[in-house]
Amino acid sequence: MINFHNQTNDLLTESTSNIFNNIETILVIDDSPTNLQVLHTTLENAGYEVIVEMDGNSGIEQVKNNPPDLILLDVMMPGIDGFETCRRLQANPSTQEIPIIFITALSDSVEKVKGLSLGAVDYITKPFNQKEVLARIKLHLKLRQLKLELDEQKQQLEQRVKERTAELSQALEELKKTQLQLVQTEKISFLGQLVTGVAHEVNNPVGFISTNLYHADHYIQDLINLVKLYQKKFPTPGYEIEDNIKTMDLEHVLQDLPKVISSMKLGTERIQGIMQSLRNFSRVDGEQKKAVDIHEGLETSLMILQHRFKALPKRPTINVIKEYGNLPKIKCYPVQLNQVFMNLISNAIDAIEEPIKDIETFSTASRRFGLIRIRTTIDKEQVTIQIYDNGMGISESVQSQIFQPFFTTKPEGKGSGLGLSISNQIITEKHGGTLQCISSLGNGTEFVIQIPLKS
Repeated sequence: MINFHNQTNDLLTESTSNIFNNIETILVIDDSPTNLQVLHTTLENAGYEVIVEMDGNSGIEQVKNNPPDLILLDVMMPGIDGFETCRRLQANPSTQEIPIIFITALSDSVEKVKGLSLGAVDYITKPFNQKEVLARIKLHLKLRQLKLELDEQKQQLEQRVKERTAELSQALEELKKTQLQLVQTEKISFLGQLVTGVAHEVNNPVGFISTNLYHADHYIQDLINLVKLYQKKFPTPGYEIEDNIKTMDLEHVLQDLPKVISSMKLGTERIQGIMQSLRNFSRVDGEQKKAVDIHEGLETSLMILQHRFKALPKRPTINVIKEYGNLPKIKCYPVQLNQVFMNLISNAIDAIEEPIKDIETFSTASRRFGLIRIRTTIDKEQVTIQIYDNGMGISESVQSQIFQPFFTTKPEGKGSGLGLSISNQIITEKHGGTLQCISSLGNGTEFVIQIPLKS
C-alpha cells in the first residue's frame, strides 16, 4: 500500500515540473486508501500525473496551491463531504473552471443529479471499471482543453474587436477634425475672396466720393466766403434777392452746409474703415504667429456686428461693456482668433434674442436690457478673454455637447453646429490654450478663453 500522506509533497514537486512537459495532472480526493491505490496506479499507468488527498479541506487547499487539470472527488467523506467540497470549489472563481467527476457507490439518481447540479461534469461508480474511468477522464480533459482554447480565442477576438473599435474611433475623430479644418479653411478662403471683391467694388466709388468731397469742401468754402463778401458790399440787394434769401434761409444754409460736407466725409471714412476691418478679419494667416493687439481684433468683431446691437421690436438695445486690461501685443494667429471672437459674440447676441421659455428660472427684470461684457486680463503665464451675456443660460446636459462638431440647439437653417467646435479647435490646438463655458439656466453664459504667453 502506498503511503499517500508521505508522498504528497513529492507528487507536488513532480507535478510542478511536469507542467512544462504538458503532462496533465489529476487530483484524487478520497478517504479510502484502497480507492486511492487503484486510481493512482490506473491513472499513472495511463500517463497522467496524480496528486491525492484524503479529505475535502486538504483537497480544496491543494487546488488553490496547485490547480490540477481535473478532479476525481469522492461523495462520502468525513468532515465536509464531496458535495460541500464541490460547492466551495465552484464558488471560487479561480477554481470553478476545473472539471470535477464524482466518485460514488450510490445508485440513487437523486444524489447523482444533486452532484451535477452543484457543477460536477460527470460521475464514476465503485467498483471501478478502469476503461470507463480512463474514457470519461480523457473525454472531459479534451473538453476542458477545447474550452480553454475557445476562451483564449474569444479573448483574442474581444481584444482585436476592442483594438479595431479604438482604431475606428480614432479614425472618426481624425475625420471630424479634418472636416472642421476643411470647413474652416474653405470658409475663410471664400470669405477672403468675397470681401476682397466687395472691398474692391466699394472702395472705388467711395474713393471717388471721398476725393470729390475734398474738392467740394473747398469750393463750398469759397462760395460761402463770396456770398458773405456780397452781403458786406451790397447790404441792400433789392426786394427780390432779399425775399429769396429769406425763403431759402441763407443763414442756416451757410451754417449747415459745412456740417453736411463734414458728415459725408465722416461717412466715407467709416465705410473705408469697415472695409479695411473686413479685409483684416478675412485675410489668411501665415505659418508663423504674429504679435498683435488682441483688443483690435475684438473691436473689429464688434464693429462688424454693430448692426445687431440696435434695438428691435422684441428687444431693447444690447449694451456692450468693455473692461480691457493693459495687454501687450500677443503672439497668435490673429485671423483665426478673430473668428473665435466673432463666433462667441454672435452666439451671445443669439442668446439674448432667444425667447424666454421658463419664466420661473429666469427673472424678467434681468431681461430689461441686453448685456454683453468683454473683459481682458493678463498674468505671468497667460492672457484671459471673458465674454459674458445675460441670456437664458445653458443647461448642464447641453454644455457637455456644445463643443462637439455639428451639435446645435438652434432651429434648422440657423446654425451649422460648427462655430463652437471650430473655436475650440483654434484655441486648444492652434494656440495651446483652453476654451471654457461657465453657465447655468437663468444666470447667463460666460465663455473664458485662456491663451498661454509662451507657446
